[in-house]
Amino acid sequence: SAVQTIGEEQIQNPYTELLVLKGHQDIVRFLVQIDDCRFASAGDDGIIFLWNAQTGEKLYELHGHTHKITAIAPFSSSDVTEEKTDLIITASADRTVIVWDCASGRQVQKVSCFHSTVKCLTVLQRLNVWLSGGSDLCVWNRKLDLLCKTSHLTDAGISALVELPKNCVAAAVGKELIIFRLSATNNGSEGWNIVEVKRLVDHQDNISSLVTVNDLTFVTGSHVGELIVWDALDWTKQASECNFWDSSVHPDVQPEIKLSQSPHETSVQHLTSDKECVFAAVGKGIYVYNLQMKRVIACQRTAHDSSVLHIEKLSNRQLISCSEDGSVRIWELREKQQLPAEPVPTGFFNMWGFGRANRQANQAAKKMQENTPVYFLELVGDLIGHSSAVQMFLYFGELGLATCSADHLIILWKDGERESSLRSLTLFKKLAQTGDLQLKL
Repeated sequence: SAVQTIGEEQIQNPYTELLVLKGHQDIVRFLVQIDDCRFASAGDDGIIFLWNAQTGEKLYELHGHTHKITAIAPFSSSDVTEEKTDLIITASADRTVIVWDCASGRQVQKVSCFHSTVKCLTVLQRLNVWLSGGSDLCVWNRKLDLLCKTSHLTDAGISALVELPKNCVAAAVGKELIIFRLSATNNGSEGWNIVEVKRLVDHQDNISSLVTVNDLTFVTGSHVGELIVWDALDWTKQASECNFWDSSVHPDVQPEIKLSQSPHETSVQHLTSDKECVFAAVGKGIYVYNLQMKRVIACQRTAHDSSVLHIEKLSNRQLISCSEDGSVRIWELREKQQLPAEPVPTGFFNMWGFGRANRQANQAAKKMQENTPVYFLELVGDLIGHSSAVQMFLYFGELGLATCSADHLIILWKDGERESSLRSLTLFKKLAQTGDLQLKL
């Protein structure tokens, strides 16, 4: 099953202009949105850049780490007594965490007391605290005061964190999913306690991705292609999918002849959700898992030439994916036009009425088949600009798309028609101002 291709005339692809942003000296792994028009980038060179998403202007270059960045998170102040301040938190392989002020580009605070590299950061905005995950789980306030921490969990450390209802978080630690609960201390201070409440051991291999669907549901994915849907309140297993690569489970897809499947080809690299479906990047493919139907409703088993590293669902029916092959692709989830079901043959026994029960069952199955929509993913855009693996991207709506890559570059993809209109509008304003000035003279 060859990778789907698209011609040069990409009618539904608006991104016909691009801006190349240079500055990084190594792989750019992270992009994080600060507000409607600013974002930060970070990677293996240990430097953080702040950018304007509209113009591509470099706003600040932040130096403070000596090794690669391992995690980054935005953190807006929610203190009503102060002005709202936009902060970003960065963790590095140098075993430090730094809080930066996005307005000034200055370093607010730095902590160097970690016994291992912090691999993930999660902000609990409602509680005005943030969590760092490494060999243990730590809870911090905005001033980087350590409020509480767990005991040493494992040398491998926490690989991913996700916020759950009732002041809980789920932490991926190898194959295990550990549920922790935060509770405020009773002495009226800012103190917090963190306790382990449950360990879930349903995965057969290391958990590689976590995503919150809504207040009731979250989903995990593993390196061997397992997807598990969990209840976010009582942490019970609601559904699972372990056959992404099995052609017999997805008969609409042309089967691939392979002697075996390597873990690299079945690993769930990234998960995202739109409340109704979960979109999974599995190996080279993209799968759409419907939470109500509890099954895969559409897939592209070979969406890219190499592993899909990041996917996002847009507000419309479009989906964007990026890959190790250096490409960024736009997909549209469409409903297939189904042919009317063929009438069920009557057969000998049905002539005499013996098959009435079977006839009713067939009619019920036919009705169910007619009421069940069938979807497929159609390629509508292919963005070729990076020369190496595209790590992730940020979608800024009408301002465009920002992508980062192992080629050390960031590319801002722009809507060509919109940019042309803006340039024309700017030109008309300048001409009008020049005309007014000449009239005054």
